Amino acid sequence: MLPDIQTAIPGPRSLDLAARLSQHECRNVTFMNSEFPVFWQRASGTNVWDVDGNRLLDFTSAFGVSGLGHSPPTVLSALKNQADQLIHGMGDVHPTELKVRLCEKISQITFERWGQGPAKVILGNTGFESIEAALKTSLLASGKPSVITFENAYHGLGYGTLAAGAMHRFSAPFVAQLSDFGHPLPFPQCFCEQKLPCNPDCLEQLTTLETALRKKIEQNPIGAILVEPIQGRGGKVVPPPGFLPLLRQICDDTGSLLIADEILTGLNRCGSLFACEANQTVPDLICLGKSLASGLPLSACVGTAELMDRAWPPSDGEAIHTTTHLGNPPACAMALAALDLHSKSDLAKHVQQRGSLFTKLLEKIDLPSRGRILGRGLLLGVEILTPNGQPDRAATSGFVVHSLKKGLITLSASPAGNVLSLVPPFNINEDELRYFADCLQEYLTSLPGSIS
Repeated sequence: MLPDIQTAIPGPRSLDLAARLSQHECRNVTFMNSEFPVFWQRASGTNVWDVDGNRLLDFTSAFGVSGLGHSPPTVLSALKNQADQLIHGMGDVHPTELKVRLCEKISQITFERWGQGPAKVILGNTGFESIEAALKTSLLASGKPSVITFENAYHGLGYGTLAAGAMHRFSAPFVAQLSDFGHPLPFPQCFCEQKLPCNPDCLEQLTTLETALRKKIEQNPIGAILVEPIQGRGGKVVPPPGFLPLLRQICDDTGSLLIADEILTGLNRCGSLFACEANQTVPDLICLGKSLASGLPLSACVGTAELMDRAWPPSDGEAIHTTTHLGNPPACAMALAALDLHSKSDLAKHVQQRGSLFTKLLEKIDLPSRGRILGRGLLLGVEILTPNGQPDRAATSGFVVHSLKKGLITLSASPAGNVLSLVPPFNINEDELRYFADCLQEYLTSLPGSIS
């Protein structure tokens, strides 16, 4: 269904709630002005209703969480059934059967499926916790504290993830309290649309990167390489097809661990169950989050049983890495239901088809202000440019506000802030995609210097 705007956006109740929230929440948390935000009340499928009764289309999947759609029936049923029995347990002391089943399931869809034998799992609540569990695993397994990361990466905002490597705007305010164990290198961009043979520019990037990687590892105690298979918040940047295989080879040659941050890219978002599979690359550790429980906080750091046992000692009654809500029963129940849906053989193909259709619709917007279409599957981005071809942060931010008034929930991405971030639920339909493309066409045509 297309949006149904009943009142001005934001409506009077949203404006009232914004005024009240601004009195009691840290002002750095929720962005507010006279046009932003709306306050959500309920959601279903691709639709969100705000407190003023407006129905909007969600092109963010609520930060990538709701890939299966908002409140998918089987996942919602699992939540309701579990809530009637047990809401909270003692995850690292007296756990539930659900935790056992979830760890087994995660093992089955990752390293067992890749032919690497059984996996072991560290559950957490948020994505950055899974990354920090992976960083700890790397140190314990290798004895080497340093990590290679990539410029413009986003691995969350905990101190461990900030110290490993992050966009400057997030780490700069806290640098006085951060350790210095991350070694960021440029993230290569694909110019050949993931098709072989590679464009010469792609090959040159990888040759230069390989030299830099091997030099870093030779000169520093590198225990791991931490990478997003496709950069999400960094601008939906897809690397050349040889990038992940190169990292795998370098890790094999040097004994470093390859950590795949699939918090956003995993669970069919990019048209395969995990994005690393598109390049036939098996990491040593994989980090999951966001859509894992399809709505409740849950994350996982996963590695082979051999690696995890080599890194971590048996618990002596005091786990050295844990959390109060580890293995939360409702979250585990929802994750098991969600993973059953993600494991269906036709879902990845559906995402590929929807992503291909969306890309074609966006490519029809033939205006100088529309730059490249980025990403893969339903993790897409659209560059917005000035008349002289430079990144246009102001126009991009303007569309986020404009689109809200058209009944669309969108976000921006990239260090320059000029990439529209398009991460819709998988059940988005063709009419909804066409409506978005029409709204974007209309907006870009209205920009100064555009050719109508």
